[in-house]
Amino acid sequence: MTALQQPLALANDSGIATVYHQGAHVASWTPSRQDPVLFVSRQANFVEGKAIRGGVPICFPWFGPGRNGDRTPAHGYARTTPWRLVSCDDAVAVFALSQDDFSDEARQAFPYPFACEYTVTVGSTLTLELATTNTGSEPLEIEEALHTYLAVGDLRSVSVDGLDGVDYVDKVTGQESVRQEGPVTFTGETDRVYRSGEPLVVNDPLLGRKLHITMTGAANTVVWNPWTEKAKEMGDFADEEWTQMLCIEGANALDDFVTVAPGETHRITYSIQVETV
Repeated sequence: MTALQQPLALANDSGIATVYHQGAHVASWTPSRQDPVLFVSRQANFVEGKAIRGGVPICFPWFGPGRNGDRTPAHGYARTTPWRLVSCDDAVAVFALSQDDFSDEARQAFPYPFACEYTVTVGSTLTLELATTNTGSEPLEIEEALHTYLAVGDLRSVSVDGLDGVDYVDKVTGQESVRQEGPVTFTGETDRVYRSGEPLVVNDPLLGRKLHITMTGAANTVVWNPWTEKAKEMGDFADEEWTQMLCIEGANALDDFVTVAPGETHRITYSIQVETV
């Protein structure tokens, strides 16, 4: 296996981040005078063609096994394909990906013309924007997610505000529609696709902070944590690390896939800001 090249570093007075060309993968973000905000497993793979366990993987052009459950690899090809660096300064990096950048295997699996542009803006806020343009002559159907791994002090003391009253698909139990009551708390394996892209607050009393998350262009919020047993099954994840992370993802998945008309562009954005408490 070939190790990934050193990541691109974006550093300014307000924050610092690292981004790998493979997957345009944001691997870290630390605002000035704050603790790191993103989680990366100490057993993560940093090799060509392997997804990185942590940071912000880009799921595209499908999410998980796709809405029909028959797509491989999980989460599509964007996260393991090298993206082209378009521009970069100390605060903003822009990456591009098109059908031409895909491998033969990926083009066979997804033989549709597209052009993605991914903008990473680093400072006291981390803002990510994925813009997908349909460069073909037929409607383009995509699923997508910014699969953000947040670092937390202890998951069992964390709660998430902003999803009260929202229906979700529970992928652990197989229930198609469950209504959230009150804040989201964690007592076991969690894998939910909420039908909302509204603002959220992740309350982390152990780290003494609130993470304010806002999204645009996202019909879904995915909340995921493997808990104890699934953590043991993951080769790129340490057994006890489930207490240290929580995925809060902006997505368009399952029945909320996006159809992009020829020549049109769809944008999804995801921003995080830290409040010390």
